[in-house]
Amino acid sequence: MFGEIDGAGIEVLHPSFSYCLTGHGRVERLWTGGRWLEGPVWFGAGRYLLFSDIPNNRMLRWDETDGGVSVFRDPSYFSNGNTRDLEGRLITCEHLSRSVTRTEHCGSRTVLVNHYQGKLLNSPNDVVVKSDGTIWFTDPDYGILSDYEGQKAASEQDSCGIYKYDPNNNELVRISGQLTKPNGLCFNTSEKALFVSDSGASHMPNGPKALLRFSCDKSGNVPDKPELFAECTEGLFDGFRIDTDDRIWTSARDGVHCYDKDGQMIGKIKIPEIVSNICFGGSKLNRLFITGTTSLYSIYLAINGKYF
Repeated sequence: MFGEIDGAGIEVLHPSFSYCLTGHGRVERLWTGGRWLEGPVWFGAGRYLLFSDIPNNRMLRWDETDGGVSVFRDPSYFSNGNTRDLEGRLITCEHLSRSVTRTEHCGSRTVLVNHYQGKLLNSPNDVVVKSDGTIWFTDPDYGILSDYEGQKAASEQDSCGIYKYDPNNNELVRISGQLTKPNGLCFNTSEKALFVSDSGASHMPNGPKALLRFSCDKSGNVPDKPELFAECTEGLFDGFRIDTDDRIWTSARDGVHCYDKDGQMIGKIKIPEIVSNICFGGSKLNRLFITGTTSLYSIYLAINGKYF
């Protein structure tokens, strides 16, 4: 292994991972000073990255043009996961408001959904937008377990769910209530599969630490029971994204793990902090941005990621 940062480097577990690498690319630490960073999302038109610093109740903005970091939103309602909708607007999961919100082009904040069947959601965690404009998000209870990442409160829901919200008709559907603590999620390139991580082992001895695969039919319906795609070998899976060849790049305790489309781990990008989430960015979507516990990292790759 090698690298310019202590504890950082690259571990090739299968020859196919070598084709994902530039050969001389290194992990870069872009900024440090957070408490628990999460939810990176790239805005190509402005050449900047937004990300959450959950316990510090703020969102930060990293500028590609000069490497500067500034405060984007403070307070942020203990924001966690972020993405963009089809119109380029910011979509955010908020622990404190127990809602999914949209930031309009003018900068105003719109609450999209915060109740299911008349009861408050737990604490929306991560979010992805499908090509039809529907917003899919997970709703574990991390933000209401204590005052550290939100506000301690009782759950009003009977489970930690996975939801689909349609902004066109304001319809919210619970896709599944079977996972212990659903966390990160994304679709594959064909949108025939929805992947969701279950990080239940964070608060349950011998609990799940798995990446699960839901098959989607032509109408976008998802069966409640998923199949196991991978078990985390270091800590827990949290947030993750997919590249144009359907490889999954996922967070773990020791860095970023890369899986091929068949569920084989082919390589690692070692990071000296627990990794919470990742996203692809840069003008060619060939730069992987990584949120560690306290720091923002990146590495250039020889492959390209999906924007959403």
